[in-house]
Amino acid sequence: MAWFLLRHTGLGLALPLIQAFQCIAIRVLCKLCERTCGLLDSVLHVVLPRHRPLGLARRRMNPPVYRPLVHLSAMEERHIILTYRLDRATIHELCAQLEPDLMSHIRQPTGIPPLVQVLSVLHFLASGSFQTTVAISSGMSQPIFSKVLSRVLSALMKYMRSYIIFPEVGELATVKGDFYALGHIPNIIGAIDGTHVALVPPKESEQVYRNRKSYHSMNVQVVCLADQYISHVNAKFPGSVHDAYVMRNSSIPYVMEQLQRHRVWLIGDSGYPNLSWLLTPVRNPRTRAEERYNEAHGRTRRIIERTFGVPFLQEDGPDGGVVAAVEPVESEEEEDDGDDTDNRDTVIQQYL
Repeated sequence: MAWFLLRHTGLGLALPLIQAFQCIAIRVLCKLCERTCGLLDSVLHVVLPRHRPLGLARRRMNPPVYRPLVHLSAMEERHIILTYRLDRATIHELCAQLEPDLMSHIRQPTGIPPLVQVLSVLHFLASGSFQTTVAISSGMSQPIFSKVLSRVLSALMKYMRSYIIFPEVGELATVKGDFYALGHIPNIIGAIDGTHVALVPPKESEQVYRNRKSYHSMNVQVVCLADQYISHVNAKFPGSVHDAYVMRNSSIPYVMEQLQRHRVWLIGDSGYPNLSWLLTPVRNPRTRAEERYNEAHGRTRRIIERTFGVPFLQEDGPDGGVVAAVEPVESEEEEDDGDDTDNRDTVIQQYL
């Protein structure tokens, strides 16, 4: 056909005619294929009721199946604590509570299992590493890990107020008894202090995050109970802010003023002012009673330092165990202006 057209019409007219014939031929073949597939579908549908149609539609690619690189069951308990700062039982308990929130965002079996999501975020928070590094060790890409991080943190925030909460009025007697056993100071319901959590600061406000130890951080205020149960956290202020300022601009003053009719106190170091609801050490003790008070104060307040020491672990302890790797940051002393020492004097006179 092509040779005939070239011979009788010339090259200029032959090429368009040849292309037209090709298009017609392709269309005819497509129609024949569609009819053939339709006929085969009809026959197979009768013979094989579950047969999938043979249509010419583009085949869908199967999404990749996630294969976890982290297997908690294969890790020793000591390694789990060093990597995630939680033991095996606590991780499983946390995962069980967060699972409904994490499962609603994934499609099984191609999605990332809730346990892997929780482990990857715990590793990120415990190590202070980069997202890319944690993502690779968890078997996912950095963009995927970024979404997982946001998802798990949102789920944790949802349940935070169920766990980090001040003691109820009916629990005050038990809490005071637990603190009294530490240092024999009555009516204590919490130990307060700040700890600096290192971070990479925003460039536009880098100096605001530089603390007195010359590194960048957030000054995180924590109140704990005698059993190291955390009852309050304030993580809103950068490292350059003083502990006393963080305390004054938190909910602590309001909460403690509401509890004053029960005559209860917090205990803090010399970085805080001595208030009607906050006991601090005597800076220059002059009597044996004041010295005994400072000793009892130190024994009681040490619980907050031990609480801070729980997340900071190292692998080499003197007995081969897990021990604290850093010491809590010491607070700067607060000025005497505004101190209310009546409650402290009463404790010294009546109990020490």
